[in-house]
Amino acid sequence: QGVQELNKARVPDPELDARYLLLEVFHLNLASFLALKARGLGEDEETEGKCREFMRLIEARAGRTPLQHLTGTQEFMGFEFLVNEHVLIPRQDTETLVELVLEEQKDREKRVLDMCTGSGCIAVSLAVLGDFSRIAATDLSREALKVAKKNGERLLDKKNRGLLSFFQGDLFEALPEDTEPFDVLVSNPPYIPSQVIETLEPEVRDFEPRMALDGSLDGLAFYRRIIGGCRQFLNPGGAVYLEIGYDQGEALKEIFAENGFINVRI
Repeated sequence: QGVQELNKARVPDPELDARYLLLEVFHLNLASFLALKARGLGEDEETEGKCREFMRLIEARAGRTPLQHLTGTQEFMGFEFLVNEHVLIPRQDTETLVELVLEEQKDREKRVLDMCTGSGCIAVSLAVLGDFSRIAATDLSREALKVAKKNGERLLDKKNRGLLSFFQGDLFEALPEDTEPFDVLVSNPPYIPSQVIETLEPEVRDFEPRMALDGSLDGLAFYRRIIGGCRQFLNPGGAVYLEIGYDQGEALKEIFAENGFINVRI
């Protein structure tokens, strides 16, 4: 029934989404769902309530509310991150950014700065998997930082929890004046050109925070500010890792070159 409703609304992957919502409402994992699949539903009050809740979520998903906003979570780097309407939903693409930092930055005594942290998926993943000496994460949105902090508390053990700090503010302005320089800067900033946002799928255009998407007219505004302002916050030989749009590579090379960076790779 859920699949039929999602099909009518032309939701992508209706079978998958209906299954996820069913598992969420009935508190099942996939293995228990498959084991119970042939069994009929009970007719008790609790089951009827769960069925109503399931159809309520199906209706919301048919209205293109993102699946992750309905379940409240998204998997990233093998961990379950809390998400809501205040943060960008972590994408698998961004896992490659985290993996590259972990692969290339072998010296675990390094200090890392994550800008535009959103849900905290990059900073928290690096803190869990990288064992760096310190990680600072910044975001302009107070609501986003609340989510990021919760994810840090959930996923980090007591030993590593103190290594991760969150700061609210506009890019480098968020950092305290006595902040020591970092060895690595990593960011997945807003990079979609303003006029392109209206062409995105409804789940992104209508439900994800515009401030996490909009990179201004050409999509490069945050890159110019980050690359232009980061040198005083980086140790000599420091590295910058940025997620970029598929067609922004050459423009980013120029911005890096203009600001004196070498060894720029796309």
